[in-house]
Amino acid sequence: MGKIIFYEDKNFQGRSYECSNDCTDLHSYFSRCNSIRVESGCFMIYERPNFMGHQYFMRRGEYPDYQRWMGFSSCIRSCRMIPVYRGSYRLRIYEKPDFSGHMMEFMDDCPCVSDRFHHRHVYSSNVMNGYWIFYEYPNYRGRQYFLRPGEYRRYRDWCATCAIVGSFRRVTEF
Repeated sequence: MGKIIFYEDKNFQGRSYECSNDCTDLHSYFSRCNSIRVESGCFMIYERPNFMGHQYFMRRGEYPDYQRWMGFSSCIRSCRMIPVYRGSYRLRIYEKPDFSGHMMEFMDDCPCVSDRFHHRHVYSSNVMNGYWIFYEYPNYRGRQYFLRPGEYRRYRDWCATCAIVGSFRRVTEF
């Protein structure tokens, strides 16, 4: 079971809200979010309701202000708990939409996609096993995108605004 606590003010002050599951709209519980404490589990938090907008991966720890989770603002409107997964990980990425073009399969983290895949753009992906985070830039930096097992025929299917994937990693810390 995961547990995340949202605070309206920095340094864990002000009104707070505890959550242990997915929540599509947090607006009724707080108006802004300036600090977060993740007591257990891993979560994705989103700047808009219904798991839309900028995404941020949150693992156990304390985040006394929104810059600590690389947030652009104090606006958090939904969250998703990432289930514990202990099996093998398997991911395929493709250079073109609809699983066409050059394909490469991964079972481990990749700090620089262009070094291994020889492309900066990933237009489609198939997550066979595990939970993964795509990052916009190499070395796990920039915008983040959460991918569950399933088929992503176009980069918009994982809510990206463009097909650039700089790095990705497995969600293994719970």
